[in-house]
Amino acid sequence: MLLKCRYLSQFSMSELKKNAVSISSAMDRCPFMMHAHRTLTSTSNPLDNSIRHCPKSEIDNRVPFNCTDTIDCPFFKQAENLKMYKSIRKRSEHDLVDHDLRQRLNVHRHKRTPHENPNLFDYEHFFNSKIDEKKKDGSYRYFKKVIRYAETFPKVQEYAQDKAKDVTIWCSNDYLGLGRHPFVQSKLTEAVWKYGAGSGGTRNISGSSPLHYKLEEELARLHQKESALLFTSCYVANDTTLYTLARMLPKCHILSDAGNHASMIQGIRNSGIPKTVFKHNDYEHLESLLKKLPNDTPKIVAFESVHSMDGSICDLHRMCDITHKYGGITFIDEVHAVGLYGENGAGIGERDSALDKMDIITGTLGKAFGNIGGYIAASSNLIDTVRSFGSGFIFTTSLPPSVLAGSLASIEISKSDEGRELRAKHQLYAHIVKEKLIRAGFPVMNSPSHIVPVMVGDVKAAGEICDRLLNNHGIYIQSINYPTVAKGEERLRIVPNPHHTMEMIEKLVSSLIDAWTKTGLRLNKN
Repeated sequence: MLLKCRYLSQFSMSELKKNAVSISSAMDRCPFMMHAHRTLTSTSNPLDNSIRHCPKSEIDNRVPFNCTDTIDCPFFKQAENLKMYKSIRKRSEHDLVDHDLRQRLNVHRHKRTPHENPNLFDYEHFFNSKIDEKKKDGSYRYFKKVIRYAETFPKVQEYAQDKAKDVTIWCSNDYLGLGRHPFVQSKLTEAVWKYGAGSGGTRNISGSSPLHYKLEEELARLHQKESALLFTSCYVANDTTLYTLARMLPKCHILSDAGNHASMIQGIRNSGIPKTVFKHNDYEHLESLLKKLPNDTPKIVAFESVHSMDGSICDLHRMCDITHKYGGITFIDEVHAVGLYGENGAGIGERDSALDKMDIITGTLGKAFGNIGGYIAASSNLIDTVRSFGSGFIFTTSLPPSVLAGSLASIEISKSDEGRELRAKHQLYAHIVKEKLIRAGFPVMNSPSHIVPVMVGDVKAAGEICDRLLNNHGIYIQSINYPTVAKGEERLRIVPNPHHTMEMIEKLVSSLIDAWTKTGLRLNKN
């Protein structure tokens, strides 16, 4: 019985005997030991003798309690003087809880096994079969455990089997490294000490602070719009805004780019309103579809300025002009452009002097700005409508003060000379990497942006290349497969960073040549 205790069971009986006196002094605080006192009648063990000699009245009169099975066990705390204490403490609390959780899950599953009632749907079997399908076709995603230290980025540590390995990351969306910028860090930590960790509620219930309004005003100025609205992520911003507007506008029709992000697709799908998909960045196809719709029908044309997976950039002026010609409004995702293009980092709209033509701009604080969260910027009336009717905004806890302060600091850097220097270096390194990979014979997709996509076309080969890079060369690139891209269009998505070096770039190219050829793929002959 004693050995059912999570802590005592870690030691041999001889170790328990040596510490019998100390253990027994804390026995009245341990449910296992109290139970042993009631059930054991005779023993020659010093430990059991100590239990037997404890006054029965002191045990039987105590209010029973369950063992917490955590590091906070009252007996364990009282036994700190034991030699075994340090050894126990070294055990990971996570492992103990994880073990306990597995036991509880096993019990739960046992209670609902199909053979007890064959007519019930077998949920676990269904889920397991779906995961097996993904593992068999090679699209199952294994998350890499990566620790990013601010001082060494883009050098990071990858954890596998409890071992840490130094690697260079080439797929981070912290495009400029602002997430580890000392000024951003200082403002973020200052806000934590001043305001605490969380916001305390939704924007409507105690979750609106001066920092929320300050950041929204700053984002509106950045994009030259009347107003802006913060969300917990740009996925939520896209989903909520498209759903809300599509449902409210009478007889609305949405025209969606074929390459749109899942968040936009989800918002459109959830709205249930009529939609038409036009070819990726094809403004002529878009116009042919708009011509077929009545002039007085509200229309939302949704697309991305910079495509996240192929790196293409749309013709923003033509897309906007055609949309307005037929009475529509534009919904433009600048997630992979904000912070990276334009004089102040407002995106492709600022770079191409098209901000006045963009009706709704969505952006993120979690990529080039190095924090987390999303937002929309538009007219005051449109923003107030989404604020008042968008459930994804209304019923979600607001962003914490630390993120708001960190994001404000990042935008301040973005608008400065330092921000412009980072963007210039970022674009330069992206160009150098593309040129070197093309000269080496890699099938680099035509990308005018900072994203460097290398087409593989096979899910298993893409994964194998990445594994070779990580295991043999200390380079971390994540393969991109379905559903992020279509099946048969699997690729490597390489993202240079201004904090990479020329030495790192040379190593990337040579390592990729090795991994690519050893996987059995051929390089193009130049």
